[in-house]
Amino acid sequence: MRTLIVLALLSLVACVPDDASAPDRWFKGNLHTHSLWSDGDEFPEVIMQWYADQGYHFVGLSDHNILQEGEKWVKIPNNPIRRGAFEAYLGQFGPEWVQYREDSTALEVRLQTLDVYRSLFERPDSFLILKSEELTSRFEGKPVHINVTNVDSLIPAASGNSLLEVMQNNIDAVMARRAASGQPMFPHINHPNFGWAIDAAVMKELKNERFFEVYNGHPLVHNYGDSTRQGTEAMWDEINLHYLRVGKPLMYGLATDDSHNYHSFGPEYSNAGRGWVQVRADKLTPDALIAALEAGDFYASTGVELSAYEVSETGIRLEILPAPGVTYTIAFLAAGVEDEATELRETINGNSATYAFRPGDRLVRARITSSKDKHNPFKPGDKEMAWTQPIALP
Repeated sequence: MRTLIVLALLSLVACVPDDASAPDRWFKGNLHTHSLWSDGDEFPEVIMQWYADQGYHFVGLSDHNILQEGEKWVKIPNNPIRRGAFEAYLGQFGPEWVQYREDSTALEVRLQTLDVYRSLFERPDSFLILKSEELTSRFEGKPVHINVTNVDSLIPAASGNSLLEVMQNNIDAVMARRAASGQPMFPHINHPNFGWAIDAAVMKELKNERFFEVYNGHPLVHNYGDSTRQGTEAMWDEINLHYLRVGKPLMYGLATDDSHNYHSFGPEYSNAGRGWVQVRADKLTPDALIAALEAGDFYASTGVELSAYEVSETGIRLEILPAPGVTYTIAFLAAGVEDEATELRETINGNSATYAFRPGDRLVRARITSSKDKHNPFKPGDKEMAWTQPIALP
């Protein structure tokens, strides 16, 4: 395997994210979010305001098989929570912004389009909305959901004669649109264990897919697998070891919210703030973010934040931005090219760690677990975590 992946990740210590003059910064973002344009329960503007207020730098609003374009009216259910959400929306944005109509049978609200509402939130070097779509298909009852980030126009979801063919046809449609438009965009596989639909064997056969969700915050996605089926982290290693053997580029792991529910909270709901990516780039633009993601210069997180991450020809060094009273366990996992899974090579307790590559290492990554309970977790008992991207060694 070529050393290009290692060389692409060589860099200086990351600078503090709020230092806008720095050549490289960490940008926090969620790539999987839903609104009233499909099956979310909140207005896009309220969602964007929440993410901006929580310190995110970018969000991909990825509703199912639709873009936030054209005229769309939604009915507001006649229950206290949803009517209260409408009143809050009207109070926050005002009657000149909110278009609605009501009679004795229903209250309907016209949704604002992305081209209209993005000007309320986007600020250079501070906050960016990525036009996105969740391509939503099925095969024999199994859900196939593939996000496309930074899409320029609606891509129809594709079908096929097998699960693999449905997935590949959707990926091919995204890559064809990228080639035709010249606009950087990429597909990523959502929650493979949702409906126990997609396993590692299928994903091994894919072409031109570089991303999947190693963590998704929706309560029905089985991140951890069960007694007979793999969790997404084990799946990730199996896929990448296969890719190493056949000469494919590595698959990178994302953490996302997949947020749908903004008014009811708990493990049974799909809430915002559960998972995100931290991307290291020189500026906050779609082109810069996608280039960094495709280079693997990011990590996935549910709460742990890194202050430094370096890869050299000899090893990995990372530092954690510590939270008061919180301890951290840094696990380095590695495997040889003929292995079917990674093994725990080294465990370090502390805020920083260095791992020296060992003879026979071909795939190396780090997993950081904190002692801090995850707020509003995917599963009760979850701790805040982070995953660095895998490194391929020659």
